[in-house]
Amino acid sequence: MIIVLKKRADDNDLQRVLQKVENHGVQAHVSKGESVTVVGLIGDTTKVDPEMMEVDEAVDKVMKVSEPYKLANRAFHPEDSIIDVAGVKVGGDHMALIAGPCSVESVEQVTEIAKAVKESGANMLRGGAFKPRTSPYSFQGMGTAGLDILVEAKKATGLPIVSESMDAKYIDEFNEKVDLVQIGARNMQNFDLLKEVGKRCTKPILLKRGLCATYEEWIMSAEYIMASGNPNVILCERGIRTFETYTRNTLDLQSIPVLKKMTHLPIVIDPSHAGGKWWLVEPMAKAAVAAGCDGLMIEVHNNPEKALCDGPQSLKPEKYDELLKQLSGIAKIVGKEL
Repeated sequence: MIIVLKKRADDNDLQRVLQKVENHGVQAHVSKGESVTVVGLIGDTTKVDPEMMEVDEAVDKVMKVSEPYKLANRAFHPEDSIIDVAGVKVGGDHMALIAGPCSVESVEQVTEIAKAVKESGANMLRGGAFKPRTSPYSFQGMGTAGLDILVEAKKATGLPIVSESMDAKYIDEFNEKVDLVQIGARNMQNFDLLKEVGKRCTKPILLKRGLCATYEEWIMSAEYIMASGNPNVILCERGIRTFETYTRNTLDLQSIPVLKKMTHLPIVIDPSHAGGKWWLVEPMAKAAVAAGCDGLMIEVHNNPEKALCDGPQSLKPEKYDELLKQLSGIAKIVGKEL
């Protein structure tokens, strides 16, 4: 249920409405926009009589929300959320340009790539320290040592760090070292991890879509994080599993306008994992920007042929530089700034 206040309602009116809501034992979530203030009701809303709430002179209307997600719902928060990642704004007309290697391999490798992508225009550095791999025999990442290497690269470039957390036991370390904590596709419905991240993680969360997840399942995973206490969630579409085997996954570009309608959370596109081929990254990145995404996460490696992980889908720094130059014009058309 949501309560929409009249445009002339002031802070005193808002406090009075909130008190009425709390008297019914229901939680209230306030969203103040430029033109409208919305109070979202969370909990057993059957205790609240809509007609009694509409009697209040400050209330414009009361509406029921049928979707199971509340905090992530566009109805609860009509305006786009803008998430601050160590000074980098994500959402609205602000684009997240996240780039770096799939996995951290050495200080020299990560720092060289970080300097190159920053010069091209990237505003965040990605790098995997903990790597979930299909095969137990594949490179699993450097772990804590990898995070320390990312910290060194941040010192050299100033780029905020994006890295994936796979276990709640590392949350304190990620709070200390990482600026945007990624929850990977395989953990999208690891509800215990989502609750712990929501409760204990002080940094924004980048939530990747599961391999076969519906939009609602994906948003409900974001809801777990938000309901546990962390409202700063960014969604990431990285391709879903379909019957097609030529590409690694199938990039769902429709997710951008659909999720913009369903939720207020920013949406980042990962064209690298979607196609699994470096030459698909450019056209899919262009299409994603044209469709209105709030950011791109692209894998960049200085020597893809010898990469320990996902070399075939990585761009070389010069290709990434060329891509961002081409994206600049597309971004302007849709009201975004690179």
